[in-house]
Amino acid sequence: MRALLVVNPKATTTSGRTRDVLIHALRSDLKLEVAQTQYRGHARDLARQAVEDGTVDLVVALGGDGTVNEAVNGLLSHGPGERVPRLAVVPGGSTNVFARALGLPNDPVEATGALLNALENRRERPIGLGKAMTEGLPDRWFTFTAGLGFDAGVVGRVEEQRRAGRKSTHALYVTQALRHFVTQREQRRSGPVSLELAGHGPVPGLALAIVSNTSPWTFLGNRPVYPSPLASFDADLDVFGITRMTAFGTARTVRQILRSHGPSSDGAASPGPSGKHVVSYHDVRHFTLVSEEPAPFQVDGDHLGSRSRVSFTGVRRALRVIV
Repeated sequence: MRALLVVNPKATTTSGRTRDVLIHALRSDLKLEVAQTQYRGHARDLARQAVEDGTVDLVVALGGDGTVNEAVNGLLSHGPGERVPRLAVVPGGSTNVFARALGLPNDPVEATGALLNALENRRERPIGLGKAMTEGLPDRWFTFTAGLGFDAGVVGRVEEQRRAGRKSTHALYVTQALRHFVTQREQRRSGPVSLELAGHGPVPGLALAIVSNTSPWTFLGNRPVYPSPLASFDADLDVFGITRMTAFGTARTVRQILRSHGPSSDGAASPGPSGKHVVSYHDVRHFTLVSEEPAPFQVDGDHLGSRSRVSFTGVRRALRVIV
């Protein structure tokens, strides 16, 4: 099988020596070309070129969720189809939500072993993805989450800290979330975002709007976090929102999120958070989030600035993944 390995050399949990070992292992089973990313968006460009050239059957992304998202957007730059190479992932970031949601080990060496086993046994699965459409930006595919409002604001704060030299850690996210909660006091009393969903009246006043393509939404260390426990790669999109972020109410909702769980061996999942200020929809094909004034926007943990209107669509069986 012809494969392109897209390597993020700045991936936080892999060293040069580890990457060399992984490349050697993959070359034992693949006709492998290796490319290191050199700028933001490079993984997208490399994957798009591979599709247009028709030179590979598989693109392997070695890096964090940002590298994976770029590779996916490159693979689907002309839309889903039979000519699109398969995707494989070797986690190398600090959180690796997409890889872990697929059931892959979080250790890159173990994940490479799992990938080689999947290739040997010809295991792959089609997965659904989300697509975000907003004026002023190209359509953006996402693998596990998108958001408009509070959570995207936290992502933006974390990116500012990383540009200042801070390392991306779970503690950094928690700290910035608490600081953002305190500094957004006026915004959280009356949220600026409305949800527009066909067949339903507008849902106004959302301070927080999280769109999930799978569960969990993220991880705190090894602990999965489930605002939408029923979200799945085999369904369309889930939406979770909060209309009033008071200290007591938000703490109650956070406790519910941390106690929720995804599907067990019998397929059952917890119902997720509830309450008069909680908004939740499952398996929705298309909807729009509209902000009274530009609000922070993110996909797969990548802050994309502020936007006033973003439409979302769930696309089933958009991509084939070796897993």
